[in-house]
Amino acid sequence: MFKRYNQLVLKRPLVTNMVTTGILFGTGDCLAQKFFPEHENSTYDYQRSLRSIIYGTLIFAPMGDKWYKFINTVKSPIRSSNGNINKYLDVVTRVAGDQLVFAPFVGIPMYYTMMTFMEFSSNPLDDIKRKLNNSLWPTLKTNWLVWPAFQMLNFSLIPVQMRLLSVNVVSIGWNCYLSYIHNKK
Repeated sequence: MFKRYNQLVLKRPLVTNMVTTGILFGTGDCLAQKFFPEHENSTYDYQRSLRSIIYGTLIFAPMGDKWYKFINTVKSPIRSSNGNINKYLDVVTRVAGDQLVFAPFVGIPMYYTMMTFMEFSSNPLDDIKRKLNNSLWPTLKTNWLVWPAFQMLNFSLIPVQMRLLSVNVVSIGWNCYLSYIHNKK
């Protein structure tokens, strides 16, 4: 199965990443609804899961695909005569870019903005502003507890074409958390 996935991601990276990411975002939402329901008698919200799948497929996957290809080209401005040190510094620089640029200014705000927008409320701009004011900073702090260590491994050990998949696998838990925070009243 892994061999077939690798063939697909090399042949059709964007489509493969879109399908995979959509499924895994939906899985995270499903787990959030199952293990962290709003109320004791909450019924399963299929539209909520569909919004997660749409977001993962049409928004996050294309953005993530481009981001991981771009961040792979980033090099540390500090260079050494030792190639191993340069590789380590490049990984640290990529993790810093991912955590200090992408997460706070693109990834997390985009999630809350698009998920709130897809709820089709009567006042989406106010709802988006409220959601960002209430959730962005706590989510970012939690992000910094989870992602830097994983991204160090991801950027140093995983081939670039497989990085979005590795992030998506870990993101099942992360998407569960995001879904829980986004839907918490």
